[in-house]
Amino acid sequence: EVQLVESGGGLVQAGGSLRLSCAASGFTFNYYSIGWYRQAPGKEREGVSVISNSDGKTYYADSVKGRFTISSDNAKNTVSLQMNSLKPEDTAVYYCAAVIGSVVSVDYSGMDYWGKGTLVTVSS
Repeated sequence: EVQLVESGGGLVQAGGSLRLSCAASGFTFNYYSIGWYRQAPGKEREGVSVISNSDGKTYYADSVKGRFTISSDNAKNTVSLQMNSLKPEDTAVYYCAAVIGSVVSVDYSGMDYWGKGTLVTVSS
């Protein structure tokens, strides 16, 4: 079965860093695009970053450009999100999601598989 398991969330002060990881199994990893999404209380779910494993192209929301970096390790079937210079507005539950093919926008809404999420809390 398809599984996506997030880890790495926690509590950090503003200006600090966290690295999130998404461990994938049950599908051909290099044929898929993997993305990170987040949802804060009272807000809509937001696309944060996407990587297309077939060609390595990456996409970021404007709010995180220059601060977050997405990367993929095909040997380990793992996608990571390095988050630097964290702000209180980054506080949210972060989800990993996947879909077959090459996603070309962080706004893509058709992800087929989802993890259960990991909570990131940034204090001021």
